[in-house]
Amino acid sequence: MPVFELTVKPIMCKGCGICVEVCDEKCFAIRDSFNQFGHYYPEPVAMENCTGCGACAKLCPDFAITVYKVVEEKSDAA
Repeated sequence: MPVFELTVKPIMCKGCGICVEVCDEKCFAIRDSFNQFGHYYPEPVAMENCTGCGACAKLCPDFAITVYKVVEEKSDAA
């Protein structure tokens, strides 16, 4: 099963919470602290649940979220 990584750029986030609402896997939660503009922003809390659907990144109005597929390096040990 593929593994995905989520990143949030706090400086770009206005704290709308759309990513939290659209994530069926509950990968995000709003932080208790805020960014330099005073917005409470989300943080990935359950990346192991991420299916890589990308809904969070697609619907983020500030383009603050990126979803990466983690590729494991294959060893050449034979």
